[in-house]
Amino acid sequence: MALTGEALLDSAEDLPGGPAAIGTTTRVTTVPTAEQALPNAHREPLHDTVVVIPARNEEAEVLGSLESLAAQTHRPDLILVVVNNSTDGTERVAREFAERPGAPRTRVLSLPSNPHKKAGALNHGLARLAEEGGNLTGAARYVLVMDADTSLHPRFLQRARMVLESDPQLGGVSATCYGRSGLWRTPWQRYLAGMQIIEYGRYAHTRSRSGLHTMAGAGSFYRSAALQHLIDARGEVFWQHSGNLVEDYETTLSLKEAGWRVTANQYCVAYTDLMPALGDLVRQRERWVRGTLDIMRQRGWTRHTRLSIVQYVLGLLGFAYSLGWVAVWAAQSVAQGQPAGDPLWLLLLLAWSLFSAVRVAPLGWKAMLVCALLLPELVFQFIRTYWMGTSLWRSYTSGAATWA
Repeated sequence: MALTGEALLDSAEDLPGGPAAIGTTTRVTTVPTAEQALPNAHREPLHDTVVVIPARNEEAEVLGSLESLAAQTHRPDLILVVVNNSTDGTERVAREFAERPGAPRTRVLSLPSNPHKKAGALNHGLARLAEEGGNLTGAARYVLVMDADTSLHPRFLQRARMVLESDPQLGGVSATCYGRSGLWRTPWQRYLAGMQIIEYGRYAHTRSRSGLHTMAGAGSFYRSAALQHLIDARGEVFWQHSGNLVEDYETTLSLKEAGWRVTANQYCVAYTDLMPALGDLVRQRERWVRGTLDIMRQRGWTRHTRLSIVQYVLGLLGFAYSLGWVAVWAAQSVAQGQPAGDPLWLLLLLAWSLFSAVRVAPLGWKAMLVCALLLPELVFQFIRTYWMGTSLWRSYTSGAATWA
């Protein structure tokens, strides 16, 4: 089931009207507001756009990410690849790219022993960049943070710059992520890949721009003044703590709490790898959900966390309702000795089938057919509820979480 979102942007040339977003974050309360921070960014920076890529054991993927940057219509002035705790040939591949004639200026930084994992790698790259200009705003106007297993649409940087230039109070614009199909050997792997592609695609077309949950770790384009604001407030952009499993979400909250707005744009597209095995998928999602729950519990019920809390609770309730519906239908079918055929049940089933299909229409007819059948999504919903439930349980019963 080779469903991708790559064809969706081929003819999209113009950005939609003005982007919207909300808020900013910081664990320190006595910090300047975003309005106060902006006047300090008046100096002409050394670079317009700098990319920071943390890379751990990404020998097979990092070249694709770097080549997608070289293919940008607005090429970055500098790429910093921070090789983080790698044991494979990631550094070699990155250095070979840096030596290519015509490649964007690329610098490879090595962190062979980094206890702070991805957040530490990102902060290291930003610190090295800041050294060039005295601080981040002196070194770069914009900073793109992206994963080493992610590739960007060729117009990503051009479009992201347009979004931030449209509103000086915007601290960042998040990529809209699509799953990238690969070579799957078994029907089960193809099923998992297809459901993840549908999951990414549905989220890409329904995520809120004004109540953005998180800036995507796969690719987020920041105004350097916003990142410098966090450095001035707490000494680092990404919170270096062993229990911080979702540095992208925590940083998004910190930007919101500090007064910056963040947004997403459907034309700023990134393509990211999918999990080929069920165990890998569950571990990835448990890390995401557990980390998010831990941060929300630390922050409590605030105007920046309440939407995410409500969405999580509604997700669990929605699954409970679906499970109850199926259980009642199955019980009636057993009692009658044949599938229950109550017209009301059939009408509800048809309505839900059509709604599920329409929600993924931009992904094409294959995705619509899979969703209209309902059963494939119901199976995946069981898997999703498992990692949501285990993450909730571990957040309240386990000790501090750590990266694997």
